[in-house]
Amino acid sequence: MPTSHTRNRAEILPPRVIVVMGVSCCGKSTTGRYLSRMMGWPFRDADTFHPAANIEKMSRGEPLTDDDRWPWLAAIAAWIDAHRSAGSSAIVTCSALRRAYRDVLIGERADVGLVYLRGSFALLSGRIGRRKNHFMPPALLKSQFATLEEPAADERALVVSVTRPPKVVARTIIEAFALTPRRHTVL
Repeated sequence: MPTSHTRNRAEILPPRVIVVMGVSCCGKSTTGRYLSRMMGWPFRDADTFHPAANIEKMSRGEPLTDDDRWPWLAAIAAWIDAHRSAGSSAIVTCSALRRAYRDVLIGERADVGLVYLRGSFALLSGRIGRRKNHFMPPALLKSQFATLEEPAADERALVVSVTRPPKVVARTIIEAFALTPRRHTVL
């Protein structure tokens, strides 16, 4: 399956911060770590912004509510803005399943790029069933797909299929955003 781009190369400006979004087990963290190594940019997984109460709730198999999510999203947005204010580049992952959540993270920030890692329920449910040591139980994947609002054209998201290996996904992102990876990247 070829990579799908919601916007063409001429519309994509190199971002200062990249937000990698998608449902659980689409490869956000793995892709973020590859991008971080390839670019030499700091990386942060959105799971590290969750308060303990959110993690406990998801560990019990309960989906988060918007009331649970707003402070979490605000913390991620503050981290993004700190990097932007410092003039540094960064990568952060976040499910960002709804447009309203992406508006908090990206909004009018023209220097923040959005990457949507797209995969089918069948593919990702197989992956999540094999994942170990994560607080998110496989049963919540269905609720994530139910909540998911794929990015609209005006969000100018780069849409990348996760049927390809994560290294290839990361290289596709670098190429699509016309980024220059650091030299001598070993993966």
